[in-house]
Amino acid sequence: MALEVLQKSVEALLGPQGFELHPFKIGWYNEKVQSIFYLPYHKDTIAFCVLSTPSMYEKAFLPYVRSLTALTSRDPLDDCVAHQYQCLKESLPDYKIETIQDYELHPNRRPKVLVQTVGHVAGAAYYYQRSDMKHDPWGEKKIFGVSIHPKYGGWFAFRGILIFPEVQLPLVQRDPPNVIKTDDALKYLLDQFNDNWKENKYRDCIDVVERYSQEQIEYFMTPPSQRGKLLGFSADETIAESVADRFH
Repeated sequence: MALEVLQKSVEALLGPQGFELHPFKIGWYNEKVQSIFYLPYHKDTIAFCVLSTPSMYEKAFLPYVRSLTALTSRDPLDDCVAHQYQCLKESLPDYKIETIQDYELHPNRRPKVLVQTVGHVAGAAYYYQRSDMKHDPWGEKKIFGVSIHPKYGGWFAFRGILIFPEVQLPLVQRDPPNVIKTDDALKYLLDQFNDNWKENKYRDCIDVVERYSQEQIEYFMTPPSQRGKLLGFSADETIAESVADRFH
């Protein structure tokens, strides 16, 4: 079984829904993270990094929501992704597929997978961190890193990983495209992401081929308890969210 066959099968199902798939080996990820974040599979196990492109909102999410009679969970977008994963499993019954979504945590609140690291080792999006600076200007200030896609800049989101525990195949690792070339550009990117993320300027740190639609931006910037109204659900048909949300 060639990897190309497996990848085409997965992409045929998730690609039209606005997802992008990038294969990687579990060992590549485990080499980059602390042991507490290891994924317990053979190092040559094949997995896929899954990310949503800007069009996923219109192609997958809105049709999914319109099929519902009520919003009954904390995050219908996460439910939409879970639905797509379930459809994938049902469509590929010959494969054992295990999934981890981007938001999943262990009982001790530790993330089950570090998706930005996955995106980097899979060659999907460069994970820019302060360690990439030749001269660090921030001193004791805490600076969070951010992933930048070569086509979509910051207008995308990681949606987790697909793991094929029984599949071990040859795969050559490729570095993600490094699209931020100078210290000045990197400083601007990290400053904007850390200090002004709501303005979305960091997302346009490169020329992008597609952005989130205005409707999508409005959805993510609306408090979770009010999003149901944007989707056409009345107050008694929606479920309020009591925890802080994130801008996908």
